[in-house]
Amino acid sequence: MKKILTTLITAAAISLSAVSAVKVDADLARYVYPGNTPSAPQAMAFEPDGLNYLAYSPEARAVKRYDIKTGKEVETVMDLGNTRGNSLKSIEGFTLSPDGSKILVYTDKKMIYRRSFTARYYVYEIRTRMLSPLSDDHATQRAPLFSPDGRMVAFVADDNNIYLKKLDYGTEVAVTRDGASGSIINGVPDWTYEEEFTTDCSMSWAPDNLTLCYLKYNETAVPAWSFPLYEGTCNPMTQYALYPGTYTYKYPVAGQPNSVVSLHSYDVETRKIKDITLPGNDIEYIPRMTYAFDPSRVIVMTLDRDQRRMELIAVNPRSGVAKSIFTETSDAWIPSVSYENLTLTPDGFMVISTRSGYNHLYAYNYAGALTRTVTSGDYNVTACYGSEAGTVYYQSTSAGAIHRVVESVDAKGKITRLSPDEGWASARFTPGMTYMVLDHSTASTPPVYTLCNGKGKSIRVIEDNADYAARYTSAPRKEFITVPGADGVMLNAYIIRPQHFDPSKRYPLIMNQYSGPESQEVTCRWRMDWPQYAAMQGYVVVCVDPRGTGGRDRAFSTCVYKQLGRYESADLIAAARHFASQSYVDAKRMGITGWSYGGYQTLMTVSTPGSPFAAAVAIAPVTSWRYYDTVYAERYMLTPAQNADGYDSSAPVTHVEQMNVPLLIMHGTADDNVHLFNTMQYVSELQASGRMCDMFLYPNMNHSINGCDARLNVYSRMLDYFNRNM
Repeated sequence: MKKILTTLITAAAISLSAVSAVKVDADLARYVYPGNTPSAPQAMAFEPDGLNYLAYSPEARAVKRYDIKTGKEVETVMDLGNTRGNSLKSIEGFTLSPDGSKILVYTDKKMIYRRSFTARYYVYEIRTRMLSPLSDDHATQRAPLFSPDGRMVAFVADDNNIYLKKLDYGTEVAVTRDGASGSIINGVPDWTYEEEFTTDCSMSWAPDNLTLCYLKYNETAVPAWSFPLYEGTCNPMTQYALYPGTYTYKYPVAGQPNSVVSLHSYDVETRKIKDITLPGNDIEYIPRMTYAFDPSRVIVMTLDRDQRRMELIAVNPRSGVAKSIFTETSDAWIPSVSYENLTLTPDGFMVISTRSGYNHLYAYNYAGALTRTVTSGDYNVTACYGSEAGTVYYQSTSAGAIHRVVESVDAKGKITRLSPDEGWASARFTPGMTYMVLDHSTASTPPVYTLCNGKGKSIRVIEDNADYAARYTSAPRKEFITVPGADGVMLNAYIIRPQHFDPSKRYPLIMNQYSGPESQEVTCRWRMDWPQYAAMQGYVVVCVDPRGTGGRDRAFSTCVYKQLGRYESADLIAAARHFASQSYVDAKRMGITGWSYGGYQTLMTVSTPGSPFAAAVAIAPVTSWRYYDTVYAERYMLTPAQNADGYDSSAPVTHVEQMNVPLLIMHGTADDNVHLFNTMQYVSELQASGRMCDMFLYPNMNHSINGCDARLNVYSRMLDYFNRNM
């Protein structure tokens, strides 16, 4: 089947060049996914002692143990050619049990949404070499979770119920029985929670192995969303060769009912379930739930629907007694970093709060009393890795908004920087925080993975990407600058100048941006992608982080609250006019593009009076926040009932009469995140207003539009569009 190019033409209000077939640019391939992907170390499963790790070797078909300091192989832990009971030709991944005695391996992985998947799981006992299916009753499983002693595994089956496998006896029991497609989900999140709260498992084991706590999602009242499936040519679905199929799932758009989420505990010995009632009547979401070093203490994190009030509740799962121990309120939204980085210790917890105007760490005991202000200053803590003996390890912007450094702070407040000052660093620590694998890159150097001790001293380089870097020695590099936005604000930006740049010439310009709340595109980290290739073809490529984006103070981000698109558009237009004033830029040949929120912002910007852009390409754009999911849309906009004017003014579909440039929209027909509905409604509004655009659809492709060289196709068409219209 050929991909179909659709051109929608109505009464001409603007003039476009003829649309023709576009040849995919093979030279572009190494600049876009997957050809631009640097190497990374094989996945490491650290053993409990933190001195060794396990990794799978596909060539040897074996899971091997390695000494972490030397990287040398110690022994083969699992040889797929020498197992007892069952055999596998290969595996796609594995999990080590907390006690280090067993491995949970999987194969036949099938993605559900962005993070979740089902697979056929097997349990391998290291001592006996016995390989056994996790379940004899369910062909595939989801989100399996070892008990702390490694003797049980809880998992979710395709009937949305939780099951418990007792490995010592080979028995399996049903924890829940009310799971049902489209109504009740036990132990794993619904689509909205997985996408917006970055979670794929909603179960937690008690430290004494006697209780399993879990969340139940009742999505009965959530409206269903459906979209068609076609045979296609990328992984063709032959069952739809003559008639299309349909994919249906629950998706609440802004203002619609969410899943009703409840907390429950299961007693392993009595096999009884306790329904736990949480205090308060304003709980809409439970982003996190986990045991905290004590079988009588589960920490439950809650948010109200406006996401301006976060509360931590300590629950005794046996008695059902629940007590509030922490509350945070905000005039805007609670940032996601607050609930994604809840850090628990035996003595208390640490949260990231914006109370100072920046994101910082604060420590509390389990009675809810503040015990320590861990970090402070005019910078943001962007991740917390954990603590050991009073020393806390974290990532921050203390070297500047476009940088990320890894640091530690001891009990006396002494800060030690564990990574280079320049660039983007993140870390993964071993148990006990003895070692860390440091991932560091800059805008001009690809990621280097280094094993360091807890004080940041390099022990060995695991992966330096030297061969990968050699492929891009001639590619132009980013230059970091600041440019004026609207209202006198200065914005972080980068510019990539054309190869063999001549300042006496005038070049066409492409502005690439994302612009979403608290996001950052202007960062000193490695990203070799289509902008470098476009610069090699004679474009000046720029990127600007307007107001609303992250890395800076809280006020800079939250000024867009309840009015998305307004300040971003003003800033991008002001920045574009700044670039247009430069002698090397052809002010009549400037284009703008973006994906997802960037696609949305592209449409908003070219529909704003005074926009200087000559062409635009929007990929998978939101065209009204009324069409997007509750958690994300309402976090920044409240509900449509609370903020009707804001929703109207922030919607590209309400501004189509001001869109007067050649526009290309590209979208996947199976996008479960930003539905094709957004594009279709926008195009309909264009038709009604006597305007037109070009549109290219990717059958059966999701929000990422990848696989079968689809990403290469996207960017080939985008660059061709700018070539023809600028």
